[in-house]
Amino acid sequence: MNYDVIILGSGPAGYVTAIRASQLGLKTAVVEKESIGGICLNWGCIPTKALLKSAQVFEYINHAEDYGITVKDANADFTNIIKRSRDVADGMSKGIDYLLKKNKVDVITGYGKVKTGNKVSVTADGTSTDYSAKHIIIATGARSRELPNLPQDGKKVIGYREALILPTAPKKMVIVGSGAIGVEFAYFYNSMGTDVTIVEFMPNIVPVEDVDISKQLQRSFKKSGVKVMTNSSVEKVDTTGKGCNVLIKTKKGEENIECDVVLSAVGIAANIENIGLEEVGIKTEKGKIIVDDYYNTNISGYYAIGDVLPTQALAHVASAEGITCIEKIAGKSPEPIDYGNIPGCTYCSPEIASVGLTEDAAKEAGHEIKVGKFPFTASGKASAAGHKDGFVKVIFDAKYGEWLGCHMIGYNVTEMIAEAVVARKLETTGHEVLKAIHPHPTMSEAVMEAVADAYDEVIHM
Repeated sequence: MNYDVIILGSGPAGYVTAIRASQLGLKTAVVEKESIGGICLNWGCIPTKALLKSAQVFEYINHAEDYGITVKDANADFTNIIKRSRDVADGMSKGIDYLLKKNKVDVITGYGKVKTGNKVSVTADGTSTDYSAKHIIIATGARSRELPNLPQDGKKVIGYREALILPTAPKKMVIVGSGAIGVEFAYFYNSMGTDVTIVEFMPNIVPVEDVDISKQLQRSFKKSGVKVMTNSSVEKVDTTGKGCNVLIKTKKGEENIECDVVLSAVGIAANIENIGLEEVGIKTEKGKIIVDDYYNTNISGYYAIGDVLPTQALAHVASAEGITCIEKIAGKSPEPIDYGNIPGCTYCSPEIASVGLTEDAAKEAGHEIKVGKFPFTASGKASAAGHKDGFVKVIFDAKYGEWLGCHMIGYNVTEMIAEAVVARKLETTGHEVLKAIHPHPTMSEAVMEAVADAYDEVIHM
């Protein structure tokens, strides 16, 4: 069968691109070997957020007396918490399947490989079928990366997929890596009563974030009982016994930790093997596909988007790349994505949200800067909500007023970061933010107050 567009993969890159392609009048098909929605909907963004919500509700119940409420005999039913997470993921996957059908996108089930001559081969139940398209978009996503000295057996040494469906909460867990995946699972399992230790090779946890954010999260984790080991690395895991014996190298020497499960959260690896890239001649570098500003590979008619690229491995980035790619294919004139204005969100507790340059990066780039911070301890809404941990930090260019970066840690800050993203897109200055009246009492007025602090006009601190 002939199509205008065939997309390999139905994650946030693939399904969004497919729907937009259909809206633009292109005959479109998506190839998917597993579940509609890809890793994000089925094994990533959505089910983890369902788990984290259960953890948050359980924490509320355990601290109900702080709000003047008495609750007796509250227990976390781990099996049902996991089941709810899976049900949420399944519901979202079915929703995307409905949207694809609604938009007349064909779903081809099976394992897809690109071929020369603008063809895709799809194998299902041992039978291969070729399809042709003017435009073929690779959106095959990524998987948990394995370290050579930390192979995953799926039982004692696990990746994020297994962490989502453990039959019981382990008594002790070591998490290797403190990026978003690592700290989110640290928060969840700690809330379920697991003794959690995070091992991070870098000097600070969540190392891509501003240093002030990293230090605040470490303080909050320490308060909640999560152990953090920075400047440390897991050298070996012995799984021959009942549990795991983890050998950790620290600045002070080697240390052994006994635990039930080791979660490897050291990043992701792109799914680019065995999908025909070599046969077609598509160039890769360091395990990623190389593309131009509109996601063309070096071979005409073949494109790549999402986690197979060396761009930020985030669902919203993948979707934006897909829309930009397909609109260019359809003859429109989309702007190339500004990768310097991509928001990042981490959904542990307290939450983290950021966009733009960190303070250190701004200095390294040669900017003379103004920095403002506003703590949630000074926020009326945060005090009323019982969530005073954290702050908003803003960074401006002192000469021109450009909003260089915004960094938040605290309750619900992932819902607040879009203000900074839009303002930066519109090239808003600090003084314009100050004159934009923010509602009171809200968590979001902390953004205005942080900006006011940068310009020595803060009122409530």
